[in-house]
Amino acid sequence: MKQSKAKFNIGEVVRHRVFPFRGVIFDVDPEFANTDEWWNSIPSEVRPSKEQPFYHLLAENEETEYVAYVSEQNLVSDESGVPLRNPQVYQIFDREPTGQFRPKMSFAH
Repeated sequence: MKQSKAKFNIGEVVRHRVFPFRGVIFDVDPEFANTDEWWNSIPSEVRPSKEQPFYHLLAENEETEYVAYVSEQNLVSDESGVPLRNPQVYQIFDREPTGQFRPKMSFAH
């Protein structure tokens, strides 16, 4: 198995390259680790490679907050500085004066 180095870190705010959502990373898989059903639900013409890091996000769009699972190739850093409204973010992370998120000690592993 090829080991991939993650481009993004836990606590980093990112946005999807194509779809209008963003969120904070709370976990990283070195390569795809979801179900085949989930994988096959992605249209083949936009289905990313499994051999790359995948990120678990506390995500939000204009309508709602949710958990997303996104390939590295579909993420970019979010430099907007707009506060996140997903309440789970503030249950799991503390916000540093720099704006970065750091896992609360009770959630760090």
